[in-house]
Amino acid sequence: MKPGLSLRVSQHLSLTPQLQQSIQLLQLSTLELAQEVEQMLGDNPFLEVAGDDDHGPESSNVPTNDAAPQAGDDLSLTSPQWEAAAETAADAAETSGTAESLSWEGDGQSGGDDGEWGGDAGSSRTRGQGDDDELDATELARSGESLTEYLHRQAMTLRLGEVDRAALRFLIENLNDDGYLEDSLEELARGLGGDDIEECEELVHRFTVALRLLQSLEPVGVGARDLAECLQLQLRDQLEDAEREGEDDEALAVLRTALDICAQPMDLLARRDLRKLAVLCGARDELLREALALIARLEPRPGRRFADVQRQIVVPDVIVRPVRSGAGRLDFSVQLNPDVMPKLRVHDIYASALRGHRGSEGHAALQQRLQEARWFIKNIQQRFDTILRVSQAIVERQKNFFVHGELAMRPLVLRDIADALGLHESTISRVTTAKYMATPQGTYELKYFFGSGLGTETGGNASSTAVRALIKQFVGAEDPKKPLSDNQLADMLKEQGIECARRTVAKYRELLKIPPTTLRKAL
Repeated sequence: MKPGLSLRVSQHLSLTPQLQQSIQLLQLSTLELAQEVEQMLGDNPFLEVAGDDDHGPESSNVPTNDAAPQAGDDLSLTSPQWEAAAETAADAAETSGTAESLSWEGDGQSGGDDGEWGGDAGSSRTRGQGDDDELDATELARSGESLTEYLHRQAMTLRLGEVDRAALRFLIENLNDDGYLEDSLEELARGLGGDDIEECEELVHRFTVALRLLQSLEPVGVGARDLAECLQLQLRDQLEDAEREGEDDEALAVLRTALDICAQPMDLLARRDLRKLAVLCGARDELLREALALIARLEPRPGRRFADVQRQIVVPDVIVRPVRSGAGRLDFSVQLNPDVMPKLRVHDIYASALRGHRGSEGHAALQQRLQEARWFIKNIQQRFDTILRVSQAIVERQKNFFVHGELAMRPLVLRDIADALGLHESTISRVTTAKYMATPQGTYELKYFFGSGLGTETGGNASSTAVRALIKQFVGAEDPKKPLSDNQLADMLKEQGIECARRTVAKYRELLKIPPTTLRKAL
């Protein structure tokens, strides 16, 4: 082949570092954003938290006043302020490598006074709708004592030898979050004793004794190997209490029948197969029903109340409040939650020192770090601006939900909000993921307000969320002795003018965690 030259015209999309960071910040949750801010504060010396009395370790040699240096201040290269700023910024730039890998547009000096970047980075220009009342801070629940700590504390009160105490401690450490011992004693022994048969047998003996001690601790049922054993432990404890307190024979018979039921295959109990259970337990129907009702009141997960609820706490990004207009019309104010908005600004002293020493050593790298700090603050503000705009558009279209609840939810898709705000659907998707809104009806993820529509007899659409709420309402009002089937629910929806197939009803019922008819039927 002969070498030659050719001219080709092509188009491609190139994302600048600023745009990449903006997209990244937009899709972060509140917790992830806080972590990102902490990392940036540690990496970039030109970034600081607004309102702090000190500027952190990077400016320990700098006066701790918040005011920027005046024109007459000494900013010579020998000043300790400039030396500290240059040394810290150069080290941060070298460590992060951002100055070498990214090209931030701008020279770090355009844009006038850094005051426009300072103060509250999340103070959106369109924060609310005329409501200046301060919002209450969200209080996070404190995580309580864990199940493991609770059991260890009880074990300390037992008079045990060193070996038995170690065995009990080992079993406690192997419990799952629900309080179950998932591994068998033989497996635990092999994990410690290896191939030594005699040592494994000795360990199994020690673990057997320790298991009895573990199952005698609170909460009752802890240390069970399966659900049947967990229920039996609780029933035996109640039976011992009933016999000690001298309960009547009928109460004792119910407890003993419940123990017999839990000794049978669990699938019979799950299906509530009264005929087979009556034959296997030799109990009359009335006694069997009372025993099943007693079992239903037991705790299948003894460690439930020790679960770490801290991980389940949701901090809303947006708060919606009802307000009355001048004409008495009910409206809703949409505001950002100030507790989740980081307050950042550019470090005044470092930025002013940099502007006064152009052309000095390391000046270009420091300019890049300063511009990076400015873009970070701007992208955070843009993130909250976008969240607020999307939230206001959602509230405007779902106003009936905030007044009447789920039954008034309207069909809404991402494209509707994207077209109204002039944004791309992917942007709306990022905004509504892991972002939450506190409303008079409760706290919901922004995605909750979007849902497909089902056809109605009038030619309109009904939101799938409203249909699920209607199904839940129908089931809540049903006769326990004659629960509604999926076909009956579909017919009832049709009477309301909503076309919904039986398969769709079954899918919605499962999403609502409503059991089928056989499990809802009262005994």
